Formats: sequence, C-alpha cells, structure tokens
Amino acid sequence: MSRVKVIAISGVSGCGKTTLVRKLSDEFECPNLFFDDFVVHNTYPKNMKKWFENGARVSEIQTPKLVNALSKLISSSDSQYIFLEEPFGKGRDSISSLIDYVILLDQPMEICLSRVIQRNAYNLTPDSLNSLSRYLLNYDDHFRDIYIETAKQVRGHCNLSIKDVISVQACARLIGNWLRSNAK
Repeated sequence: MSRVKVIAISGVSGCGKTTLVRKLSDEFECPNLFFDDFVVHNTYPKNMKKWFENGARVSEIQTPKLVNALSKLISSSDSQYIFLEEPFGKGRDSISSLIDYVILLDQPMEICLSRVIQRNAYNLTPDSLNSLSRYLLNYDDHFRDIYIETAKQVRGHCNLSIKDVISVQACARLIGNWLRSNAK
C-alpha cells in the first residue's frame, strides 16, 4: 500500500472545515486532526492587527504539537487518507511538507460570519455575549481583512477550491469524487 495521503481542508473561520473533516473521515473511515485542538496561548501572534499590517505571514502561527501529532499519524496509519483541518493550507512552513493536497472551502464572508455567530449563540456561556461582541468588534476592525488575506494565500496553492454554498453531504461527495480521480 502506498503512503497515506494528507488532505488539508482549509478556509476561514465558519466556512465548515470541522464539519466537513468529520464527514469525510467517517465516509472514508480515516483518521483526522483538528487545528483548534492544538491551539495554545502562544499559537497566534499577540497583536493580530499588527501581524496583518506587517504582511500576515502565516508561518508565524505555530502549532508544534499538531505537526508532531500529524507526523506520528502519518508513520503509523494504514489508512488511505488523513483529513486535516488546517486553515492555512500549505502556507505554514512547519507543516507544509506533510500535506499532500489542499482543499479550500472558499465560502462568502457573510456566510462564514453568520456561522460563527450561530456557533457562539448556540454554545451560550456566561461570557459568550461579551466574547461575541469582542469578536464582532475585531471582525469589523481587522479579522475580516485577515480572513480575506489568508484565504487569498491558500488560493495560491490549493488543489481544489469550493466556492459554491452546498450541503455538507454534497461537498463531501464532490471531494470524494475529486480524491478518487486525483489523489493517487
């Protein structure tokens, strides 16, 4: 059997990465890893607005435990694929050599923002309204620009870009067909 192929599902917050990775992993009976499971206090630059103004170099976003977990999974897996939620595709130097294919969920920003708001409203906590308010202020100030820029960077090296707003099932079917045709 050939080496397992790592399929990175990329895109901005709210585009559907996590849901799609779960669906694809179930359908292909393959392992998965999620970027957010490896985010720690120093993953992102302290001042994201300044980071954006200085060029938005995604390699400055660090997840060494994700890189290690993916390396171990690659060496031990006998599955055909590993599905990886990696917002930045092959943009981060620390993980790019481990990724075989990048699929960008290139969804409209207003759809993504709506999903983020819904996700936060669904998981209400005592601080969630304050958190959501802070998020929206940051979204207006610089998050939206960061999302647009990082999606643009992923577009430059993705293997498949999905722009249509379709169901998770339809998206998984589209990707499954693409993988069977292209990921040899």
